[in-house]
Amino acid sequence: MGLRTETKGLVLYTRNHREKDKLVKLFTEKYGKLMFFVRNGNRRNNSLSAAILPFTEANYLAEIKVEGLSFLNDAKDITSHTAIQQDIFISAYGTYILNLVDAAIEDQVYDPALFGFTRQALDYLNEGIDPEIITNIFEIQLLNRFGLEFNWTSCAICGETHGKFDFSSLYSGILCEKHFERDHRRQHADARAIHFIRLFSSISLDQIQSINLKQETKNNIRKTIDELYEEFTGLNLKSKKFIDEMKSWETLIKPLEPRQGTREDEMPDS
Repeated sequence: MGLRTETKGLVLYTRNHREKDKLVKLFTEKYGKLMFFVRNGNRRNNSLSAAILPFTEANYLAEIKVEGLSFLNDAKDITSHTAIQQDIFISAYGTYILNLVDAAIEDQVYDPALFGFTRQALDYLNEGIDPEIITNIFEIQLLNRFGLEFNWTSCAICGETHGKFDFSSLYSGILCEKHFERDHRRQHADARAIHFIRLFSSISLDQIQSINLKQETKNNIRKTIDELYEEFTGLNLKSKKFIDEMKSWETLIKPLEPRQGTREDEMPDS
């Protein structure tokens, strides 16, 4: 017998198991990531069908086992992020965020803060906030789950907090312009990209009403974060490759229009 319990959860992914059944991985608020067996999960009349769709959260009634597969028995208070489900562009970023969560922590690790952060990020994607920037914020703030603690606040040499900065792997943080010569192998990143990454490292999603950055700036932010992840995490996620490929054809479809709000040239300097 396992532990019969109820917990909030987010669907990370599902996959078919044999002909009729499904395996569903949830990120639960109480117990971390767990894989669940859903008997007859492929049948349309299964009572759990709506609760195990991608980008769904619910209160799940489950039987959790220490060894082997756990079981989902029922679900209530089901919420589907329909805007993400119905838009291939947004769903690509949502899938990548969930894949990052799956890669960042081990199964059965209690992490309610990350659960809440993930839930909030999906809510913002669903509400139409710029998926590229929400994903960037998520990536930067997730780095500590990989054991990476970078100093984005001030120059690692002198403590300067204003001006132009670059990222230095040698110093595990930023260097101000006066000390660029201390690390000739620094990232040589776009200064505007570093400015926003510094902002992203500490901003709460609650503070965001809307985002409207120039595409050139967004591309430079993407390039800088990609280099960080390649150097320090070694991740090679299919969902990230899909986003990269998607860039080549997303202009064929009307892009997501950001909400009205703060423009890039109105952003305060750090």
